[in-house]
Amino acid sequence: MAIVAAGALVLTGCTSDSGDTGGDNGDGGAEQTGDTGDTGDATGDEDQATETEGAAAGDTAKPDLGDIETQDDEIYYSVGQDEWSGFNAALSSTNSVYNSVINDRMQDSFWYWGTDGTIYPNEDFGTYELVSEDPLTIEYTISDEAVWEDGTPITYDDFLYKWATQNPASLFSGGVGGDDEGEAGSDEDGEGAVFDSVSDSFARYVSEGPQGEPGGKTFTVEYDEPYPDWELVMDYAFPAHVAARESGLEPEELTQAILDGDGDTVRQTAEFYNTGWLSPDQQLPDPSIVPSNGPYSLDGATWDAGQYITLVPNENYYGPPPATARLTFRFAAPETHVQALQNGDINIIEPQATVDTVQQIENMGDQFTLKTGDEMTWEHLDFNFAETSAFSEQNGGLAAREAFALCVPRQQIIDNLIAPINPEAEVMNLREYFPFQDEYDEVVQEAYDGRYDEVDIEAAKEKFAESGLEEGVDIRIGYSAPNQRRTDEVSLIKSSCDQVGFNIVDTGAEDFFQPGGALEVGDFEVALFAWAGSGQISSGQPIYETGGTQNYGQFSSETVDQAWEKVSSTVDPEVHLEQKKIIEKELWDQLYGIPVFAFPGVVAHDASIENVIFNATQTQVAWNAEQWMRQ
Repeated sequence: MAIVAAGALVLTGCTSDSGDTGGDNGDGGAEQTGDTGDTGDATGDEDQATETEGAAAGDTAKPDLGDIETQDDEIYYSVGQDEWSGFNAALSSTNSVYNSVINDRMQDSFWYWGTDGTIYPNEDFGTYELVSEDPLTIEYTISDEAVWEDGTPITYDDFLYKWATQNPASLFSGGVGGDDEGEAGSDEDGEGAVFDSVSDSFARYVSEGPQGEPGGKTFTVEYDEPYPDWELVMDYAFPAHVAARESGLEPEELTQAILDGDGDTVRQTAEFYNTGWLSPDQQLPDPSIVPSNGPYSLDGATWDAGQYITLVPNENYYGPPPATARLTFRFAAPETHVQALQNGDINIIEPQATVDTVQQIENMGDQFTLKTGDEMTWEHLDFNFAETSAFSEQNGGLAAREAFALCVPRQQIIDNLIAPINPEAEVMNLREYFPFQDEYDEVVQEAYDGRYDEVDIEAAKEKFAESGLEEGVDIRIGYSAPNQRRTDEVSLIKSSCDQVGFNIVDTGAEDFFQPGGALEVGDFEVALFAWAGSGQISSGQPIYETGGTQNYGQFSSETVDQAWEKVSSTVDPEVHLEQKKIIEKELWDQLYGIPVFAFPGVVAHDASIENVIFNATQTQVAWNAEQWMRQ
């Protein structure tokens, strides 16, 4: 699932090292990685940042290393066993943590996530300024020094092309700011998108497109209405001059076609955009079509399919040079990471946080450093509201959902599975805020009265009887398997809830998150997974709104829909807070699902390597990989 679009959550089940985590995709939706997920408004653990090397106390941005020279050395890291798919990780088929962690080393933009979900400007790339709130207007200035690796300046043209690749026909009429018919983003019949972009945030919220001079370094973006996650929309662009050249066009010809609304011409680049920056043959592409604009490059890199890919410095990078000459990403199964760390085959790991893993690392001695912290990821149980589900309004309804909520042993799950790793762990009672955030207690006080904090079997039995369900009704709990922690969670739920009248059935499956899998088709009564993210404000909307793209259980509430509309159409933080109180209360009152806990995170590394900094967001510990170096 996606993590690069602005405004979405990451579903945990498809892209994490453990099949147990997730993150924000930036497009108002979620990203799945296996065991985690995102709420869209979370902001990490500031205490962790005060303990990291090179960072000022309380600062969650990248440390300033001063003048550095690239060391002739190699550092090994692994995000998991999945092979890298290519230079374009902004497609629906490639936007995963696995790909993005690698590609982010080669693709700069106007901003980056800090360790706690704070958005920091990247002034080496450029600057931006909010010049008007009504209408919401931002002025962007790309640095004069910012160039693609082949020496071509990064300009307005690249971001204009970014806008076009996200644009369906209904938004591209007449080109940038025009009124005539044009269909750049659609197929020849005007139906469907030709460009397989995972995000449409830029085009959806900025219908007239960015305004600037072709080839210029400055442009403005005016939103159709206030949008709270506007900073995230302007993530990295792709080299428009390459897309044009490889599609038989001159760069100026492509830019003018977008400005004119010439859909036929712009569509000529779609095939290259969708396939030309990918590497299905698992061979390094021609360096001329993948110019980096980040600290690392594919020009001179090595790729051993199924084993590793090694990036090398971008000699034309305009920012600080990378601290280490060769950054190698090993394609290694998560269960091998701890042993590989000890053997020196991998120098930095971010394994699933389990009691056994932490103990193994602690027993490895002082040659290795262990870091822990709160992740912006939370576990949850979501009900299925479809007619065939026992929890639908046509069957057991709210009473059945209440019976289940009263028997789920949330505290026992934490005591047995989470507290041994994080003694401060607590039952999580919200979806849009984490227990370590300032707003958490205030929102809980107004949204939830604690009725499901403790298991109450007798009250659960009363609700079960009220629901009218038959004794022994099967309740299938689906999740991405294998995942021992989730298996243990289901076992604990079964021990408790079978006493009430339910028959809990473990239906964990390897394809749970895959196209056509149980989550997508609704083949479950309860879905067990996690959302992971980075501090976005409106990323929860497609999860909870009626018909939302990530509303897998088909929940519907007019109250929730109206509140989300208010959240997503203002930049006022007071409105965000008040409306999210309404959302949280309604989600508890109607029992959309049951939050369980925030994830503990674990990072371990060779103690000789500096600047390895825990990051709570989906960008993971590799967020500053260009700063890693041995002492």
